[in-house]
Amino acid sequence: MEDLPSNPNSNNDEIHLNLPKVRFMDAMDIVQWEGFWFEPGLLQPAMTFRSSFQAEDDDVILTSNMKTGTTWLKSLCLCILKNPKPDEDYDLLVKDNPHFHVPTIESTIYRTKPLIDLYKAPSPRLFHSHLPYIVLPDSVKNTDCKIVYIARNPKDTLISMWHYFNSILHSDQNPFPLDKTVDCFLSGVHQYGPFFDHVLQYWLESQKSPQKILFLKYEELKSDPKREVKKLAEFLGKPFASEEEIDKVLWRCSLERLKNLEVNKNGSILYNVHNSLFFRKGVVGDWKNYLTPKMEEKVNQTNRIKLEEHGLFL
Repeated sequence: MEDLPSNPNSNNDEIHLNLPKVRFMDAMDIVQWEGFWFEPGLLQPAMTFRSSFQAEDDDVILTSNMKTGTTWLKSLCLCILKNPKPDEDYDLLVKDNPHFHVPTIESTIYRTKPLIDLYKAPSPRLFHSHLPYIVLPDSVKNTDCKIVYIARNPKDTLISMWHYFNSILHSDQNPFPLDKTVDCFLSGVHQYGPFFDHVLQYWLESQKSPQKILFLKYEELKSDPKREVKKLAEFLGKPFASEEEIDKVLWRCSLERLKNLEVNKNGSILYNVHNSLFFRKGVVGDWKNYLTPKMEEKVNQTNRIKLEEHGLFL
């Protein structure tokens, strides 16, 4: 679930009173905690998640920054772990939006009152988080539970983010200026930002513990989906028995199928975000239709400085 401005009556005032605060896209307050920026209503749930969540060894935690392929990753893992061979009456993706089945734990479960009992969920539990690695609960880091992270080219990420937030925060106005959005993105001052630090934390941890953290790239999933989804299933301990099974999962989770399912054409999951907003284009290189050469070079330069010295190319 992508996160939105919280209820204005939220009781988080005391928590973020002394934290740095800025206005994002002239429409949404975000505050800085542990070096990252969050919508204020996320702070208490994130802190509670960090301090109290007890991971099980067979848990799977999907992680990502915003607009990097989260919906696709949730759909794929849902099929692999929970719904591998559905009949016509039991295809979970037909019944509800992927974000319903795989909740973003800090913004849904820990924001729900009364708190949902996580420990009654059937094993293996499958969750998602947009939180940076640094604030994940110790139990997630120190047990045998697995983490899957998906990263995406920063230029496509920021364009997708720009469209998403304009749809919600500026739906009745002119779009927020793209050049200002680029500056926010590169300075790291955006929801769950800085983007590059977020990616780098998971990348470095995946290099140290590849048996625990699988680092996926959106572009590789697009260019060779069978190879990457096969790798994903093996990492999750649920290898495919045949090529036909891989093809079936890829079809079930394809953007065209998901965006045309009735459950995703109608309704909303949380905070009046229409389900259709999670299925825009999903293409690689859409940034070329928006960024000027100057903007492109600014992003490329930051990408080189932040990531390439660590052997990561997005």
